[in-house]
Amino acid sequence: MDDHTAPDPLPALAALLRSLPPSCGPVRLVAVDGHAGAGKTTFSAALSRALGGAPVVHLDDLATHDELFAWTDRLREQVLEPLSRGRTARPAKYDWVARRFGPLLDVPPAPVVLVEGVGAGRRAVRPWLTRTVWLDVPRDTARERGERRDGPQLAGFWAGWMRAQDAHFAADPTRPFADLLVRQVPNGYEIRESPSGTPLAHTADHPA
Repeated sequence: MDDHTAPDPLPALAALLRSLPPSCGPVRLVAVDGHAGAGKTTFSAALSRALGGAPVVHLDDLATHDELFAWTDRLREQVLEPLSRGRTARPAKYDWVARRFGPLLDVPPAPVVLVEGVGAGRRAVRPWLTRTVWLDVPRDTARERGERRDGPQLAGFWAGWMRAQDAHFAADPTRPFADLLVRQVPNGYEIRESPSGTPLAHTADHPA
């Protein structure tokens, strides 16, 4: 089939997610993981739209300069436990400029809630998840994209970040446990089931 007329896989993925049993109280919690710069935020926004505006929890809002990956307890206490009780979660959002936590965010217990960020599918979070999605972009490609996006002023941060990310995935990898792999094609995404690699479809409407 021509790429320009290929069906958008996100409505089918949204329907699949809605059909699954809840995993966190009344919520179907879905992790969107991948290397920094892989396009997780863009993909999560597109999937959220396909789900009719599903809430998205950004792990960048829970991590800090000193706790790049030590946000697990914060996620559990401020997000997962309230959602598991059918309550609106109200995590505090970290301000990366002021270096402190700021206003509270509202995350309602919607039928599907997305958690996106590096480490979203980590071992400690998996028991709460209904599905894990991995943005299957090579590490170095993702880094190049991220550095272009952030500019040379953040080159020092990226060097430290990559060391922390590599250490995290070496100790607690996500990709081997992912249910779906999302790969970019010239005009959009291709979504494959993992590990069989069966293509679901691809889209020409949501470039990363």
